[in-house]
Amino acid sequence: MIEKTARKKNIHIMVAYTGGCNGCDIDIVNCVLSPFYDAEQYNVFLTWNPREADILLVSGCVTKVMTEPLKEIYEAIPEPKAVVAVGCCALMGGVYANIGGDLGTSDFIDGPVKNIIPVDINVPGCSPRPEDIIQGIVQALPKILE
Repeated sequence: MIEKTARKKNIHIMVAYTGGCNGCDIDIVNCVLSPFYDAEQYNVFLTWNPREADILLVSGCVTKVMTEPLKEIYEAIPEPKAVVAVGCCALMGGVYANIGGDLGTSDFIDGPVKNIIPVDINVPGCSPRPEDIIQGIVQALPKILE
């Protein structure tokens, strides 16, 4: 009862940085913490504890080093949960997809994110605008609040 009520009143977002240039990460944090967008006024909060998270925002190309930690973070988030892949690196490997291997392969990435964990919402761009990231979060809300 308390958990359902709290989930309807507060949305907690966890950000997983899985490799890349961190351009998307800057815009993700900008959505929540900057006074211009200030998602906290709508009770959308960043958390670094997967057990508190409702939505997992994943950015980056998912390096081989980050594959297992990303799976562990995903498993630790309670149901119902949603995953939002942010940026072209998370969606298709971006510029890192062909580095070090033959065309279409790479020696150091396992991504995109959909190859590692299930993805509910895709937010394209390099780096996507903060408005697009917020729209992706809003599109994930029906799955969380069902």
